[in-house]
Amino acid sequence: MVAGALQLAACTRWSAGAILLFQNELRLSATLAEPGRFSALESVLLVASILVSAGLFFWRFGPILRTILRSRRDVDFSLHPIGRRVWDFFWEVLCQGKVIQQRPLPGLAHAFVFWGFLAFALVSLNHLALGFGIGFLPPASIVGNFYFLFAAAWALLVAISITGLFVRRFFVRPIWLGRKVSYESGLIAFLIFLLMVSYLAAFFVEEGGTTVKALWWTHTLALLIFLPLIPHTKHLHLVLSPVTVFLKRDGFSKIPPLAGDEDFGLIAGKDLTRLISLQTYSCVECGRCTEHCPASTTGKVLNPKEIILGLRTYLNEFGPSSDTPLLTESRIASPDNPPEKYLSMEAAFECTTCGSCEFQCPVGIQHVPVIVGLRRGATNTGAWEDNYGTKLFLALEKNGNALGLSATERDKFIQKQAFPIFDGTQEYCLWLGCMGGYDPKGREIIADFARVMQHLGTSFGVLKKEKCTGDPARRLGNDLVFQTLAENGLKAFETAKVRKIVAICPHCVRTIATDWREFGVAPEIEHHSEFMARHKDRLPKQNGESIVYHDPCYLGRYQEIYDEPRAVVSQAGLLVEAPRSHERSFCCGAGGGLAFLGEEQGERVSHVRARELAGTGAQIVGTACPFCNTMFRDALTAVSDTPPQLLDIAQLTARALPASQTQRESLPTDSGGVH
Repeated sequence: MVAGALQLAACTRWSAGAILLFQNELRLSATLAEPGRFSALESVLLVASILVSAGLFFWRFGPILRTILRSRRDVDFSLHPIGRRVWDFFWEVLCQGKVIQQRPLPGLAHAFVFWGFLAFALVSLNHLALGFGIGFLPPASIVGNFYFLFAAAWALLVAISITGLFVRRFFVRPIWLGRKVSYESGLIAFLIFLLMVSYLAAFFVEEGGTTVKALWWTHTLALLIFLPLIPHTKHLHLVLSPVTVFLKRDGFSKIPPLAGDEDFGLIAGKDLTRLISLQTYSCVECGRCTEHCPASTTGKVLNPKEIILGLRTYLNEFGPSSDTPLLTESRIASPDNPPEKYLSMEAAFECTTCGSCEFQCPVGIQHVPVIVGLRRGATNTGAWEDNYGTKLFLALEKNGNALGLSATERDKFIQKQAFPIFDGTQEYCLWLGCMGGYDPKGREIIADFARVMQHLGTSFGVLKKEKCTGDPARRLGNDLVFQTLAENGLKAFETAKVRKIVAICPHCVRTIATDWREFGVAPEIEHHSEFMARHKDRLPKQNGESIVYHDPCYLGRYQEIYDEPRAVVSQAGLLVEAPRSHERSFCCGAGGGLAFLGEEQGERVSHVRARELAGTGAQIVGTACPFCNTMFRDALTAVSDTPPQLLDIAQLTARALPASQTQRESLPTDSGGVH
């Protein structure tokens, strides 16, 4: 809120300074010149022009609005919490906060155009009213004179900004904007420029002459031509995006519940909901989602922008009541705006669900729930046939863990570490998860975190029997397996009388805390970074080695936990930031169940990120997710001849604890590195 207030205050100061510049430096007329009386013929022509412009707009916009309203209702939609929606609207729409924050220069240019349009709302109303002799803002009045000069300052800035955006789209042409050049966008940019120039020119001509009337009609026609162009171009976001931002589903990348036994996900047009349809038509085609997508940037088929545009094309051709499948195995190449057949199975199952697309989107589009919805439709109906996927689901059903190992392996590990079984008397239930219970390196992280808890004197225990949270099944669209695992986990917590849970895996934390809510409310759960950060003053302070911290997607973007792991890392050494960190962190490639789906196409996502982390020159790569740790284990040795050591934040802390407190007689004290 403070940032928004400062931003608005800065704009106000700029506007005041710009007004003085206009008056003193440019020496323009003190008042805006207005045309004299309009003839009856001119008034009739104006009425006809307005009716034609408005008629064409609604004729083109009407089918889009009907498509949105005819789409299926969102069963879980609620306006609550209304306060958060109001804040998002204020920050993302009115302040253009996300637009500026993620792409500062073009974002600021876009924001100036938007703010200029807001400033021009009153000017445009007065402008049209003049045509009927009922202008309500006299230029000679104190209020009118100030406001027209205020609008003139914005007009100059809009003209400069729209020129810059035009040059960027048509000459610089960043690849993220798409290879196809939209000439309608060029025409709209010209019309916006013409609106501003024709307004500014009125300050340099005499009142009531033929020149000012010509400028008035030029401005009017530019405005009326602009209006009907909006519905069938990316500029439709001017109308829809404020609504989309306000109505978007509450919660980051929140997967909606299925609407009854006959709902299997997004199979055909009839399964698309109003929110999805609204979001598909709101896309501004800026390509921010594509630019930050780990699949897209490593040469894979998936392009989140084209998923959304593909749905839009589908709706335009088939409508929201169609039984035509959304996903097909055929893919027709397209330079930018793909046909409906671009929505391929291959693309849908390449998503890591990292949420970077959703975080970057300036118009409120939530890509991950859409992509997971497409996966649901394919998985729940048996349309998706993948050997690795089938093996994973069978492992989850039969063994209760994603690695497909027998539960006795977990029992042996618990006995070896002498972990107490949770009996309701301990403060915390230590959740092992698939990686902590079965993966050798994940076990080392769990063992070290247990040492930290013991050092702090915190009582804990582990469940005697524990199954996967269902995270990979959830993200891959298998609702039956996920529901079974979620209900099993909730029952286990209830039986053991668990009150608080701590886990080393952000995926487990997110799934238990958020996704399980469809079937019940789990006990309070926190990530081990939060636990250790809260007790950092009681943990040993270490000096020396530099540590680059990697933000896991499911800890950072999904749960907004950034400071806590850094506090832990700072206790263990010198914190180094990666080029892409915090909200802009690049995925490790394991999410969305992809860690279990075999070899990926194109360049490995983990290699891209590992190269970036190793490039910082840090001696250690610090992680806070066992999946990230797994992905970087081989990736770091593949991209560097002298790879940095790889350690979880629990391992970074535990290595400074007294050796007498170890529970891992057979595990090397510093075994988390890459060898």
